[in-house]
Amino acid sequence: MHLNISQQMKLGQQMKLAPRMIQSMEILQLPLQALEERIDQELEENVCLERESTNESTPDTESELLRDQANSESNGHEIDEKEIIAGNEQNNESDFERLLEMAEQWPEDNVTSATKPSANRISDDMERSNDAVANISERQQTINEYLVEQFHFFNCSPEVREFGEYLIQNLDHNGRLQSSLPEIVQVYEKKISQEDAEAALRLIQKCDPPGVGARDLKECLLLQLKPDAPFREVLVTLISSHLDDLGQNRLPVIQRKTGYSIDTIKNAMSYLRYLDPFPGRGFESEPVLKVTPDVFVKRDENGKYVVEVENEYTPPLRISRYFQNLLRNNADDQTKEYIKKKIDSAKWLIEAIEQRHSTLKRVAQAIVDFQTEFLDNGPEHIVPLKMQQIADVVGVHVTTVSRAVDDKWIQTPRGLYPLKRFFGGGTKTSDGEDVAWGIIRLKMKEIIDAEDKNKPLSDDALVEALSKEGYNLARRTVTKYRKAMNIPSSRQRREY
Repeated sequence: MHLNISQQMKLGQQMKLAPRMIQSMEILQLPLQALEERIDQELEENVCLERESTNESTPDTESELLRDQANSESNGHEIDEKEIIAGNEQNNESDFERLLEMAEQWPEDNVTSATKPSANRISDDMERSNDAVANISERQQTINEYLVEQFHFFNCSPEVREFGEYLIQNLDHNGRLQSSLPEIVQVYEKKISQEDAEAALRLIQKCDPPGVGARDLKECLLLQLKPDAPFREVLVTLISSHLDDLGQNRLPVIQRKTGYSIDTIKNAMSYLRYLDPFPGRGFESEPVLKVTPDVFVKRDENGKYVVEVENEYTPPLRISRYFQNLLRNNADDQTKEYIKKKIDSAKWLIEAIEQRHSTLKRVAQAIVDFQTEFLDNGPEHIVPLKMQQIADVVGVHVTTVSRAVDDKWIQTPRGLYPLKRFFGGGTKTSDGEDVAWGIIRLKMKEIIDAEDKNKPLSDDALVEALSKEGYNLARRTVTKYRKAMNIPSSRQRREY
């Protein structure tokens, strides 16, 4: 196949722009914290990229800076001024997955820098390192370390002590044995009697938290029963023989098998809820990460909801003036080529961040415009919304919308929400009005909360109740959403 000159020029331009578009999509998809880390990494690796200092005289806008830089280049080393999507007649509506595949074949700049950093650069790096160290929380003690610490206080033989420590290392993160005791004895590297092994296990089971060292759920709960626990005898029976019936709320079955009254069983169950089936889960818990909104919604003076993008965590960046001067002065060709690559890389990052800012703002504003009723009146007024609708409004490919909302959060007058929260299908009411699934789930919860717990509604009854409210749903749909909302079945919801 032969291409005419015009086609070849267009294809060449697309190939030249592909890396920029690829980086734009990658940067767009990053959540705020990851973007901040990416910027720090680029600042470390690219000597031509630096933070804008607030006390220096700098151009008012990034575009002015780039124009000044391009105009000052000489010796044939001009820097491309084209925007990220310049020449793209489809406004980013191309197949970005294809561009990402192209990125794998694009040559990487693997030249490393040997330039000595400035004093200010060193100072900034030290401050960032100190901040990072200050924000590192002390490592939490593991359940195994906590148990070994207690185990050392027991008076026992060296054999029992050594095997006990070995047993502790075989506990899972919930504090239970991962294998049976005979199996652990068999793989233990030293010879130990079954009596000593049992003795070591009993000592572990005396440790805090109560329930550790159990071999199954029943033993875990029984270990937590204190001698003076209310309804202790009833609880021992329920735990030993009727855990499944308790889980299924089959109280009449338990009554028939044990002879205990329903009130006695219910009273025992109320104490059972204080027992922990996972006694070790309080250790090694993951730290709760603070969510930082990527965009904010506020009302302007006309009462319209307006979106602003968070830019506090994306410091203003610029091309180093030192390396600009070095490029146009007396540097040798090899140095100039190296600087040119680094400046191009810095420009791509700056433009990609600007593109992220612009795209995220336009996408978020389109979402807010669709969901004004939600912002005015609450979650029960959210409307069905698809990403393709937003893509059509903004004029981008649907994959761009997907990347823009991925792992991003929006602060609204109604609270903090992930941007993906505003997307979802729906159905039509009996009046032909579109309604989001979120509204149906709220209505279902409202109906279940108001039901007679002595005669809770079955899924068929929920279908009928929702139909009276104008929502015509299949039974399997009702069951699906009930389970997704972690609402037990009617039998499990019944109160005796």
